[in-house]
Amino acid sequence: MDYRKFSIGLGLFSFALGAAELMGSRRIAGKLHARGSEGLIRGFGAREVLAGAGLLAAPSRPIAVWNRVAGDAMDLAALGAAARKSPRSQNVWGAIAFVVGATALDIFVARGLSRGTAKA
Repeated sequence: MDYRKFSIGLGLFSFALGAAELMGSRRIAGKLHARGSEGLIRGFGAREVLAGAGLLAAPSRPIAVWNRVAGDAMDLAALGAAARKSPRSQNVWGAIAFVVGATALDIFVARGLSRGTAKA
């Protein structure tokens, strides 16, 4: 399996997601019942853009994907706070499910790249 190709895909995805968070922070905050958190969302967007740039610059380095896993943990912590504030929000729970799926893919790719690095 070519984990490097997955890594490039994750880099493009990170770049696009980060751009959406940077440009649409007000709308995202509204959908997640998190008015006043636009700055945090823009910060997460900047982190995603940087993660994407790191992955595109060095798609074979597992640390770049492990950085995404750490970012996913921060996203889940923030979404957990949003879920406590609005426990019936389908948008919040949908975002949590989305991030859990992305985290699983990130871990899969990071582990694959790490195994490849260990063999080299």
